[in-house]
Amino acid sequence: MSGHSHWATIKHKKQASDAKKGKMFSKVAKLIMLAAREGGADPANNIKLQYAMDKAREVNMPRDNVDRAIKKGAGGDQEGSKLEDVMYEGFGKAGVAVMAEALTDNRNRTVSEIRKVFETKGGRLGEVNSVRRMFERKGFFVIPKGSNQEDAVLTAALEAGASDAELAGDIFEITCDPKDFDAVKKVLKAKGFELKTGEIVYQPVNYVPVNDKEDGRKLVELVEALEDHDDVQNVYANFDIPDNIMAEIVKG
Repeated sequence: MSGHSHWATIKHKKQASDAKKGKMFSKVAKLIMLAAREGGADPANNIKLQYAMDKAREVNMPRDNVDRAIKKGAGGDQEGSKLEDVMYEGFGKAGVAVMAEALTDNRNRTVSEIRKVFETKGGRLGEVNSVRRMFERKGFFVIPKGSNQEDAVLTAALEAGASDAELAGDIFEITCDPKDFDAVKKVLKAKGFELKTGEIVYQPVNYVPVNDKEDGRKLVELVEALEDHDDVQNVYANFDIPDNIMAEIVKG
């Protein structure tokens, strides 16, 4: 198991604290505001807003919070009007490529803070497009194993147009071409599968093997620190840390 998928599996096993949930609500609100500002308040005619609202459901964000964020974005609220999409690219230990997707209302502040995160965790912030070529856009779904039969989930995913589907621990991970995202999502939901995650992500084209425990620890700390930043929405990295080493790192 590698890179984004490996980290996704670890994250889905963690329990979010109330403080983390509050921070996630704030991040998702930004995503909703930007989507509503760019494409309007009607999710039926705004695919980006649909994705943002799906994200809100994933983190159990209250409907009132969602509605407020939509109104702020669509109504030209000052907070929502300043938000910009920014991708920060850099390197961690062992030459691992790292990307952080952010929404910010102050580029200068955010880039300074992101640079500091990289440096304190043994990495360095790179230039624009310094590592993006090492990733490709993919649709990504997570379905809890639960009582779902492996053959049923994998067959449904592949028949719906997914390019890959596998059981990773206690979750199913499904990937597809971004253009097939909606079609795959509709089929999986129609068949009654619970979608824990459904989003468009960046997945590594190739992976960097990391067999040194301390390098692995620094990489995990870098990813966690970036994910914890208020402006960062998603973090992607092309590390491949063996399961036994990752288990030791997560255990602390």
